[in-house]
Amino acid sequence: MQLEPIGVDAGTDELEPHLTEVDGGWHWAVANRGDRAVRARSVVARFQVVGARGPLRMFRNGYQSWSPCDVATLGVDQDPSTSAGVPGIARAMHHPDLTPARRDELRSDMVTVLADGTDERLLVGFDGGSIHDGTFRLLPGPDGPVLEVEAHLGGAELAVAGGRELHGFSVDAGPDHAELLEQWAHRRGRAEHARTGAPYQVGWCSWYHYFGGVTEADLLANLGRAGDWPFDVFQLDDGYQRTIGDWLTTNDSFPSELDVIASRIAAAGRRPGIWLAPFLARPDAAVAQAHPDWIARHGRGDRELIGMWHPDWGGPTHVIDTSHPEVLAWLEQVARSLVEAGFTYLKLDFTYAPGIEGVYFDPTLTPAERVRAGYDAIRRGAGDDTFILGCGAPLGSVIGVVDGMRIGADVAPHWFLRDGQYRPGSYEAGEPATVNAWRNTLARSFMHRNLWLNDPDCVMLRRTETDLGGTAIGTWAQAVGVSGGMALVSDDLALLDRMARRGLDEVIELGRASDAEAAAGRPPRCPDLFDSPFPTHLRAATGAEVVLPADLVP
Repeated sequence: MQLEPIGVDAGTDELEPHLTEVDGGWHWAVANRGDRAVRARSVVARFQVVGARGPLRMFRNGYQSWSPCDVATLGVDQDPSTSAGVPGIARAMHHPDLTPARRDELRSDMVTVLADGTDERLLVGFDGGSIHDGTFRLLPGPDGPVLEVEAHLGGAELAVAGGRELHGFSVDAGPDHAELLEQWAHRRGRAEHARTGAPYQVGWCSWYHYFGGVTEADLLANLGRAGDWPFDVFQLDDGYQRTIGDWLTTNDSFPSELDVIASRIAAAGRRPGIWLAPFLARPDAAVAQAHPDWIARHGRGDRELIGMWHPDWGGPTHVIDTSHPEVLAWLEQVARSLVEAGFTYLKLDFTYAPGIEGVYFDPTLTPAERVRAGYDAIRRGAGDDTFILGCGAPLGSVIGVVDGMRIGADVAPHWFLRDGQYRPGSYEAGEPATVNAWRNTLARSFMHRNLWLNDPDCVMLRRTETDLGGTAIGTWAQAVGVSGGMALVSDDLALLDRMARRGLDEVIELGRASDAEAAAGRPPRCPDLFDSPFPTHLRAATGAEVVLPADLVP
């Protein structure tokens, strides 16, 4: 297979795109040749896929941490945005462009691999992502399959005589999808100065037992029980803050100030960690009350832009405008204050929010630039030595800023989605369920130590107060170990016995060995990514492997 250019289009006559072939790929740019400023939604280069034999399949990499990854077949599968009843917020969360895809279109973000009926594979991947998002769209054409390569600018304003260099994209062919993906990720990571040097992470997190109901007493009780558990990090998750947006003020369940909590964690020999959703604010948050102009607007600017609707938070939660200089200064100060309080591990969640289409202070920024600006501000405030974990994050926008990245949906104390669980149409593969975390852990294994440290999400060790059976608990723990990614426990330690401790020790032994291989350029591989309807096999360079039992396959 190969790509032959058909043309390039910027959506309006005033914008003039240029596409140039270079060794191994393509460079491109767009310029405003009109006499007024122009909003640029996207620039699209179209290519004929030549020489494909048999059904054409596409590796679909999701936009952000939780977005599902899979392999889809052109003419058989559809983009999830085309399903009836999909909430708009689901499309906004999982794609740079919330517009539903065309009925016969498949799409992937940041990178894709095409496979036909032969052993040949064709990778196309963007060389960067900090100045705009990049999407690949595969669709049938009159002369065969067409691949559209899209630089999504999201309506960013181009001044008269202004222009933009766009992220180039590379094209590689070969028989092994895993090797192609690893080589691309290695190049991308080097080009964007990926932060891949942090040590292997072992820790405890409050979320998956206590969720938003955690108390200071819960945290300190587990800290006291940690004893000789090998936790480096002890991370407090959602539930400590007064409300979403007030990250420096605790609620009634946490009578101590944050610096006191951090000092207690540090005194126990652990690294204090804390969760925040820095680009969101509830209407009752002090920041939203004091600075209503810091909130992005919807539509024509007549109401606040909703970035998340969460019943435990009280309903709609609004997007902080990271294109506003004052917001960036505030984010920097929040991060600096948390680090000064003692928290040198920051988990940043729901960070897709500034990428949602809306009305922002600076109309010249793309969605990717708004996300990146927020992350850069937090990194400036937190300093270079703080470990930053991205979550719910547009993957392509933050390489070089984060140390770790959640690469799948939340795990849960259940394998499949529960009856009655929220299901946003065909996006349920991005909802909390351990099977969804499994899928992306395998599909995105090539990113580990190339772009960041992969965070597959927490191991689930408890055998009470859970719907996970023993096989599911053991299989997921083994997958976390073989992946070489971060290994965090999120159970009430009072529920864990010697068997659970042995289980974690096995995860860490597997994980350290696999992680060392990844650091040497040999991340784990999913050999059946293109050979199975659902990925079932992960193999580390050490030879360790995990295979999904048949009763856990969807």
